[in-house]
Amino acid sequence: MSNAFGTDRPSDVPPPAPDRVGPVQLGLDTFGDVTESADGGVQTHAATLRDLIDEAVLADQVGIDFIGVGEHHRADYSVSAPEVVLAAIAARTSRIRLGSAVTVLSSDDPVRVYERFATVDAISNGRAEVILGRGSFTESFPLFGFDLHDYEVLFEEKLQLWSALRGGDTVTWQGTKRASLVEQDVFPKLEHGPIPTWIGVGGSPQSVIRAASYGMPLFLAIIGGQPAQFAPFARLYRQALDQLELPQQPIAMHSPGFIAETDEEAAERYWPYHKAVTDQLGRERGWPPLDPAGYRAGLSAGGSLYVGSPETVARKVARNMRILGVSRFDMRYATGHLPHADMMRSIELYGTRVAPRVRELLAEPVPVP
Repeated sequence: MSNAFGTDRPSDVPPPAPDRVGPVQLGLDTFGDVTESADGGVQTHAATLRDLIDEAVLADQVGIDFIGVGEHHRADYSVSAPEVVLAAIAARTSRIRLGSAVTVLSSDDPVRVYERFATVDAISNGRAEVILGRGSFTESFPLFGFDLHDYEVLFEEKLQLWSALRGGDTVTWQGTKRASLVEQDVFPKLEHGPIPTWIGVGGSPQSVIRAASYGMPLFLAIIGGQPAQFAPFARLYRQALDQLELPQQPIAMHSPGFIAETDEEAAERYWPYHKAVTDQLGRERGWPPLDPAGYRAGLSAGGSLYVGSPETVARKVARNMRILGVSRFDMRYATGHLPHADMMRSIELYGTRVAPRVRELLAEPVPVP
């Protein structure tokens, strides 16, 4: 069956895949994109933040496992202090896990990151986690006084320090880009053990191996192309853990998506907002505007856009989770000026219809092609 953009639904027969590590989880994440107002204008940053908290509350109510809040420092996004937003969400929710998506560790201080997330963990009664990355934008480097020439060494050194800090123990550490620590204690203390930490990767083998070397779970950011192209990174990660004689860890994936009652409605509604964001990034980074053919490729069974009816999206999520052997899928539900009301409906469908259906599909035995 095809939707309005002529794309086929995912196949009912997924390919064989490696075993998943950990329980199946379905999450959401957002960068806090500034949204369209009811009169067709643009919401303020403040109104967008208040709406984001309501979106997270709904996600908690409909049974979604995780909500991630990204970090940006530019006009088109509302969130520059994710932990403050997460603390507000923690106070209004009871079960959903809360994290960053991602924390740009290179331009932050690992001690402050620990303090902020330990605080969120206390407020939420142990629901905080961190996804660390180098970020897809670099505006935080000049903003906070860091040199982009130090891009690699900043992340490596700060990741070393974070690894020592995240359990809340006394730390002794020395590097080249930050003051050394000698028997330094950190606060607040954790009640639920070390802060769960993922390392976000956009497609670099070196980053995959780095995640394995720290024994931390891997988070694949798949925002373009075909998810199946990331299967070699999942294999590399598992092989690296084996070679390092470390336990296997969960792998997660994140991709953009939008859900409506029908494939046609979802594709038509999402198109102008997705195109506007893609074209803006293209102007900044030097790629051509998105055309309908490119959009169709993303919507197709092998593409990286999870846009469609609940059944279509669920089958695509389950299929790609099996291909990569991941245990968690997070959908980036906010795109450009997509209105708050549309996102709320998409979140409701994701929690009440997509997530249960994905679990059903993944519980079924893999058919022999």
